[in-house]
Amino acid sequence: MSHVIDHEPALADVPDAPRLKGSGTPWRERFFHLSLWASLAVGVVFLAGLLTYVVVEGWSRLDSRLWTNFPDLINPSNSGAQSAIMGTIWVIAFTALYCLPTGVLTAIYLEEYADPDRWWNRAIEINIQNLAAVPSIVYGILGLGIISRGLGFGQTVLTASLTLSLLVLPVVIISSREAIRAVPQSIRQASLALGATQWQTIWRQVLPAAVPGMATGSILALSRAIGEAAPLLLLGGLTFITFNPTGVESSFTVLPIQIFNWISQSRAEFTALASAAIVILLVILLAMNSLAIWLRNRYSRTW
Repeated sequence: MSHVIDHEPALADVPDAPRLKGSGTPWRERFFHLSLWASLAVGVVFLAGLLTYVVVEGWSRLDSRLWTNFPDLINPSNSGAQSAIMGTIWVIAFTALYCLPTGVLTAIYLEEYADPDRWWNRAIEINIQNLAAVPSIVYGILGLGIISRGLGFGQTVLTASLTLSLLVLPVVIISSREAIRAVPQSIRQASLALGATQWQTIWRQVLPAAVPGMATGSILALSRAIGEAAPLLLLGGLTFITFNPTGVESSFTVLPIQIFNWISQSRAEFTALASAAIVILLVILLAMNSLAIWLRNRYSRTW
């Protein structure tokens, strides 16, 4: 007669589940959460206070005189920033013309063609990451020594554009690489499996999918360039110009330099002018950042 042996453990032998001490959110986590909110509140309050002060201070000069008149040190009531606004447009336009194609092509090479095992490709990547953290004044010294004096371009729109292009080029490359890297490998593999070449795959599949990310990064990089004053001051950007640039070899001034010039004057009228010019610069930056956000939300894809 066979006996059936029950090997299942008795319920009494099963240990009870461990009980965690306390309940709810630990006090350390609550304290850290409150600290984050407090830090954010301090930053927002100070920013709101500065914006309010600038708008109130420059409200009397936020009219058409600001963008239709040229600077006037004798009669501040008729002074404007037309030359600085047009100079900013010229410098940023040529900065985009120089740095965007170079940055995008460099990102394509590093992501799609470069062999990561080659020492020169690793050296390029390390240098790009390091250059992104270099202070802007160093680029001003580089532009003054090599572009302005070494190449003989002088204190012109071309010199300022090339210097700012070097400043924002690492940011354009890094953001473009991240956008290209975000495209799934399955897209590339499917295109190659259907007989497309590597360049056809990049041009027709990878780049269209990466354009939103690349455009966002490029616009944010140009937003950084448009607010730079230190490298342009070192290059000798003139602070008092009563004409608009007519080409890349023209002398120039930009809004940050014009603001610096006005704020250094002793009369109160120039303080109002500087505040109004700051509002104009902030509006331009806000428009560029809004465009970047709209492009990202409108054309981004979820894979």
